[in-house]
Amino acid sequence: MSRIAFIGLGVMGGPIARHLAKAGHSMTVYNRSSAKADKWVSEHGGRKAASPAEAAQDAEFVVSCVGTDDDLASITLGRDGVFAAMPKGSTFIDHTTVSARIARQLAVEAKGRGIHCVDAPVTGGQAGAENGTLAIMCGGTEAAVESAKPVMAAYSKRIVHVGGPGDGQTAKMVNQICIAGVLQGLSEALHFAQCAELDLDKVFEAISGGAAQSWQMDNRWATMAKGEFDFGFAVDWMRKDLGLAIDEARANGASIPIAAMTDQFYSDIQYMGGGRQDTSALVRRLPKR
Repeated sequence: MSRIAFIGLGVMGGPIARHLAKAGHSMTVYNRSSAKADKWVSEHGGRKAASPAEAAQDAEFVVSCVGTDDDLASITLGRDGVFAAMPKGSTFIDHTTVSARIARQLAVEAKGRGIHCVDAPVTGGQAGAENGTLAIMCGGTEAAVESAKPVMAAYSKRIVHVGGPGDGQTAKMVNQICIAGVLQGLSEALHFAQCAELDLDKVFEAISGGAAQSWQMDNRWATMAKGEFDFGFAVDWMRKDLGLAIDEARANGASIPIAAMTDQFYSDIQYMGGGRQDTSALVRRLPKR
């Protein structure tokens, strides 16, 4: 088993770290909120560190799951960041959804320190983290990704090496563009069915086995119809992710008008007080009859 430092024990990081502890790895954890780290250690064992650097000392692997580019820069390159403490030959695995730019920057910094670096955003949501069934898209060198795979296998059902540094993050942007478009279409379809006064259960039965089927339809059609949005991936985080995709599209010349439009629709949901609701709350924009 390996010595692992885990940075960031939020709704995704906490369950991921739990799977690593359950797999028998020696865990040292750090969280910006010390109370959350205390709670995690009391439930799952291991040791709490006072800083990211302290957590990374003598670690064979450092795994992070934080919030934004700035958060990631702080826990890696800051005065108490992990890169200053990680031994040569160790591996840094980042599950945060951030810009491809910072992922590439960290890969360069890590290479100069003799550290493997993998940008490894995930998809599957909180349920995937809890159940250990995440899909992971990895950017980095082949050696770095191969080093990381045995650790990531503890909480994933699919690990794909999509390309070089930053390509994992770019693939995650593709994922979020797909989700945004599907949810907007699903919202309009549900709204149309309601306006037509159709039996929504019968409509679902009729169309969910054909070309219209999607994960969002299978898992969110019924809850959207009931106005239930208190689970899953929050609107605030989707707007962050779509913003990353829109910025990257400006850089690579891609045209993503549906994603940009849906991002603005999500801003309407935030204005309506739904920033912490599930992304399926997009349907709230459409007037009820």
